[in-house]
Amino acid sequence: MTDPSSPPDAGEIMAVVHEAVGGIELEPAEKREIWRFTQRELPYLWSQRTSYFILGSYRDPYIRRLRAVQNELTKQLGAYPFIMGDLLELPTDRLNTFDIMFSLLASYSDYIVGVFEKESGGEAPELGEIDDPPYFDKSYVFPRDYAWVTDANLDSTQHVIQAALEIAFADDLSEDEVQAKVESLVDRAQESGLDIDEQEVWDMIDGRTNEGKEPATYSWVHLNKFRKFELHERCFPWTTEDELRTLVDELPSPTPRPEWEESGEQ
Repeated sequence: MTDPSSPPDAGEIMAVVHEAVGGIELEPAEKREIWRFTQRELPYLWSQRTSYFILGSYRDPYIRRLRAVQNELTKQLGAYPFIMGDLLELPTDRLNTFDIMFSLLASYSDYIVGVFEKESGGEAPELGEIDDPPYFDKSYVFPRDYAWVTDANLDSTQHVIQAALEIAFADDLSEDEVQAKVESLVDRAQESGLDIDEQEVWDMIDGRTNEGKEPATYSWVHLNKFRKFELHERCFPWTTEDELRTLVDELPSPTPRPEWEESGEQ
């Protein structure tokens, strides 16, 4: 097999790789595999299409939500949404393969989209990677059941539903107590001016109860990272897969080109 030659942007690519591996010297065979990967996968990111690097858990049922986001984006003309698990893998035993692949794909993608439903697994360090430069400005997060809830913060339907789900799944409450607390919660929200229907809240609770799916819980670290994206208007909480599919429309469309590219940043 002919060894792949160095691509035109070899210097920039190797700078990303050396940062990912901590500056260690690469062996010739490792360089060849990296060039093979870049020649196979990076041309899609350099094309005229707008690329969306989708992050999240590959385990079932979470992978279904990644596919849902990918499918919605695929409907848009000029979009190239992809999941790293579908791409060619770097067959190197010595190197930290994930870091190399992630760094290359994140560096050359137009946008990064994180879908979160839990605080453990590979998506946890991914969140830690994208909430700071150089990736933060082109990253968007979709955390399930997330709401920055405080005692005085019931100003959105998502906040009320999140609080209601926590009440409904509390182990120490009877059915009557759950009923009373949820009714009181909805009353307080309505009194504060929120247009929310109590039946809408119960429908959501019933749906999650039938699934046997408790609300997603996150560490304080995760909540703060989501809050950072929220303050920059790039956090989109969701509760059902249908909501997630709808929220994909909030992502930048394939045109115009992203601001980070026009400013010369990466």
